[in-house]
Parts: sequence; C-alpha cells; structure tokens
Amino acid sequence: MRFTRPRDLAIAGLLAGIVLYVIMRSAYGSLPPLPTLAGVTLVVVAAIDVVLAVSLRARIRRKSGRPVEALTAARAVALAKASSLLGAIMLGAWVGVLAYVFPKRSDIVAAANDTTSSIIGALCAAALIAAGLWLEHCCRTPDDPDEPKDR
Repeated sequence: MRFTRPRDLAIAGLLAGIVLYVIMRSAYGSLPPLPTLAGVTLVVVAAIDVVLAVSLRARIRRKSGRPVEALTAARAVALAKASSLLGAIMLGAWVGVLAYVFPKRSDIVAAANDTTSSIIGALCAAALIAAGLWLEHCCRTPDDPDEPKDR
C-alpha cells in the first residue's frame, strides 16, 4: 500500500470544486440555504483521527500499551486515506461553492449567508485532510537503525 500523495488529493479536490461550481451556476436559485455549521461534522471525524493517531503512535513506537496488530494498523491506514480523500473532496466542493457565492454576496442575501457556511466548511475540510495525513504518518513503523537507508 502506498502512502497518500498530495497530487491525488489535489486532483480530487479540483474535480469536486469544478463540479460544484457548475452545479451552483445552474441551480443556485432553486437550492435551499446552506446550514452555517454544515462542515462541522468533518471536524468530528478529524478529532477521531487525531485521537487514534496519538494512541497508535505511542503503541507503534512501543512507548505505551500493547503492540499494534497488523490488521489494526491496516484499518487505521485505510481510515486515514479515506479521511484525507474525503477532506480533499469536501474542500474542493466548499471552495467551488465559495467561488460562486463570494462575488454575489453583496447582491444576494442568501449568498452572504452561504459565504460564511462555505468558509467554515472549507476550514473544517482542511482540518480533516491534516488529521488524515497525520494519522497515516503515525502508522508508519519507526526506522530500524540497523537497516540500510539506500532503498
């Protein structure tokens, strides 16, 4: 399994942003207003990722608790990859919404409210990306000092 590449996250986010911008252009008038705290659920998942990362990091480095089983580590890496990908997609989506509503915020009252929602959502999505990448980083095994580094 390869570690998440920033390029993959950027591509997913860019595609989501373009799709959401096109949807906003064609259907904004018929959409309900965005809830102000719609993106906060992403922070909940990010918090879970951070708690899991702290726990696994200490156990992988054998500083506390029992050793981590391989299946547990694989599941944590899968969660980390899914979290960072979801965060990238949601960041792109929120930026796509923001790109549409930000210029219209002075003309349309709903756009001003949706601007706040999209900024909060984008920040929460960025937090999820960071937490997912950190969890993935914490699941790496420490380098063996006797192992050659020239692989």
